[in-house]
Amino acid sequence: MTDEDRLLPIANVGRLMKQILPSNAKISKEAKQTVQECATEFISFVTCEASDKCHRENRKTVNGDDIWWALSTLGLDNYADAVGRHLHKYREAERERAEHNKGSNDSGNEKGPSTRSDLQSQSTKFIRVVEKGSSSTAR
Repeated sequence: MTDEDRLLPIANVGRLMKQILPSNAKISKEAKQTVQECATEFISFVTCEASDKCHRENRKTVNGDDIWWALSTLGLDNYADAVGRHLHKYREAERERAEHNKGSNDSGNEKGPSTRSDLQSQSTKFIRVVEKGSSSTAR
């Protein structure tokens, strides 16, 4: 696996950087690459901790609770708090959607699946790791 394969896409990293900087700010290629490497390593570090927990519990899938646990265990409480809030909001939105769909089905009006924009606005994206080998082992 090459470095390019394990790093976050640089276009996405640049887009995220632009969102938090003033509109007239310029970002060098070197700055994007540095943030790309740091963000990738951070995600790998947290995911590896969560994956280790799953491995000890004989599970193959890392879920949002595992990421929250890893952040807390690693002492990253500000991030853990934010993830906890997002998990709560996500689960609440899923519960409401399920109740809404159930209500539609009960009245005989079957509702089709939500549109992509509906799903994006109601959910938080989480990283799903199936194999421990897909995360960095560098600590």
